[in-house]
Amino acid sequence: MGKLFGTDGIRGVVGENLTVDLAFKTGKAIAAVLKEETGRKPLITIGKDTRISSDMLESALIAGICAVGGDVMPFGVLPTPAVAYLTVLRGADAGIVISASHNPYEHNGIKVFNEKGYKLPDETEEKIEEKILGDKPIAVATHDQIGVLRHGIKQAKEAYINHLAGSIESDLSGLRVLVDCSNGAASATAPELFGRFHCYADFIHREPDGVNINDHCGSTHLDSLSERVVAGHYDIGVAFDGDADRCLLVDETGGVIDGDKIMAVCGMDLKRHGKLDGNTVVATVMSNLGLHEFCRNSGIELAITSVGDRNVLEKMVECGYRVGGEQSGHMIFTEFATTGDGELTALQFLQILVRSGKKASELASVCPQYPQVLLNVAVSNERGVKECIMSSETLREAVEQEERDLAGEGRVLVRASGTEALIRVMVEAKTEEIARQVAERLVKSIKTL
Repeated sequence: MGKLFGTDGIRGVVGENLTVDLAFKTGKAIAAVLKEETGRKPLITIGKDTRISSDMLESALIAGICAVGGDVMPFGVLPTPAVAYLTVLRGADAGIVISASHNPYEHNGIKVFNEKGYKLPDETEEKIEEKILGDKPIAVATHDQIGVLRHGIKQAKEAYINHLAGSIESDLSGLRVLVDCSNGAASATAPELFGRFHCYADFIHREPDGVNINDHCGSTHLDSLSERVVAGHYDIGVAFDGDADRCLLVDETGGVIDGDKIMAVCGMDLKRHGKLDGNTVVATVMSNLGLHEFCRNSGIELAITSVGDRNVLEKMVECGYRVGGEQSGHMIFTEFATTGDGELTALQFLQILVRSGKKASELASVCPQYPQVLLNVAVSNERGVKECIMSSETLREAVEQEERDLAGEGRVLVRASGTEALIRVMVEAKTEEIARQVAERLVKSIKTL
């Protein structure tokens, strides 16, 4: 990755390493690169989540784009996948999302989609970085070449909700659903979306104030949803993250249905209906060994990629696969979307739940789950620190020793976060106690580096 773009765009703490000045320069650079590549005035869409800094960064990006001569179509608060979908629908040259996904409110980010709704290729990101960081000034437009705003927020939101609602055939009658909007972008779409169906849906954490996004709610904090699902006798709970590109579920007992179980249920349903192209589900190295076991027993191939929905999508597009995702809830259904979509994922699972006539816990039980421990080690935010740790010979030897001790009855994965100053340690083993002991020893080893 480059100096600015990580695995999921430009990320940082607003006012520290993600500033208004950087956003302005980024807007100029994106528009300039698009002008060079297309030979004409580009049209760029913009959507954002509910963070207090999103309006400010949006204004800076719009100013930068218009200054160079690009037109902007702002959508307001919408989920990340909505921007990807609408960029294609509106015939725009690129789409920008202002969000830091599941991170705390003080963080934010700038993610860019191309005209086909996919994340920008590395080569284009490098061109943008060169213009942002280079000494050569970016030429600005004058007179009638200055960019303008094109509006249509209400119509854009409605078009996206229509698209999602049309992705399933069931009317979801009889279901009692509790939806956690994470005080994020789903607050703008989920109530209207679920209102299109005949299910009984209630909503929590749908009152964003700029600083409560992901705050003890949403897909990264499922406790309150689990408690309310059980107390309210709901059939299922649905949790989104801040930009609604991921979804996790909670069954009627309060048990978590993670991305692995969602992939298993959806993959088997597609196979049953003759729609599992390539007879393959795509997952990452983070997926639980239980998903591997499920696929073996179900006669489904499992393709494994590196961490990141970008890697999952690349494999899916390359091979023509229909379903893939991450344990964390990033699910991609290529029949309907070019990126992870939490609300789309929820609808796909809920349709299967209604068809099955089973309880959510029974439906998800087809995919076993091995005990897994995931620990995060905070490291310095200085550039190169994570890379230095990951290349350490001491760490490599420690990991190899732990894997030898597990003797094939578990696995170890240590990786640097692509969006935060963290080293992530994941261990699976026959028991949670063994997994935690191994993970804690590796954390201790990392902290000494």
